[in-house]
Amino acid sequence: MFDWRWDFTWDILPRLIVATGNTLLAAGLGYAIAVVLGLAIALSQRTRSHGVTVAVREIVEFIRSTPLVLQIFFVFYVGPQFGLTLSPWVAGMIAIGLHYAAYLSEVYRGGIDSVPKGQWEAATSLNLSTRRTYLRVIIPQALPPSLAGMGNYLVGIFKDTPMLSVIGVTELMHTANAIGSETYRFLEPYTLVGLIFLAISLPTAAGIRLFEVWIRGKLGMN
Repeated sequence: MFDWRWDFTWDILPRLIVATGNTLLAAGLGYAIAVVLGLAIALSQRTRSHGVTVAVREIVEFIRSTPLVLQIFFVFYVGPQFGLTLSPWVAGMIAIGLHYAAYLSEVYRGGIDSVPKGQWEAATSLNLSTRRTYLRVIIPQALPPSLAGMGNYLVGIFKDTPMLSVIGVTELMHTANAIGSETYRFLEPYTLVGLIFLAISLPTAAGIRLFEVWIRGKLGMN
């Protein structure tokens, strides 16, 4: 039978709540980096320079083919050898942002490819610049089909934040491990961490689906 102690649970809950804030901050900052950088990567693969397109594509495949935890270690521990010394928080945000930017670039690419060819031709006939074509015509139509994938990766990035504990970022899992090491009790902190992740991930996923339906309704999409 589990030796669950409620007094211990209430004692450690404040520390886990603070760590939850750090986890949400890490996920939010990492996702913001990924959203912006992912779009830049997707657009850079549509340039007229074949060399740039191939180089960016290979970088994306390399990032997608290697584990996130390895990339976190590389940025934090190998970076100083190239003169790039970063704090655990900054290194973690860069690593997780780059990792998910590679995945989001594919989501954006699919959304851009779904825009009808006639829209490109219409922009060309109006003599719109490349910048205005993307900002005013293509991207607004590419984002709605991309929302589902973007939402999935938002939940994914939140669930991957425990990997930042390997370089000392004080998020939920790092705090739970610290509590367990201090008290030799792991049942309560690990159970609470699991419940906190569920309490945040499930409503977030449901909210994303509702937002996607709302956007499609506003734009008259099926």
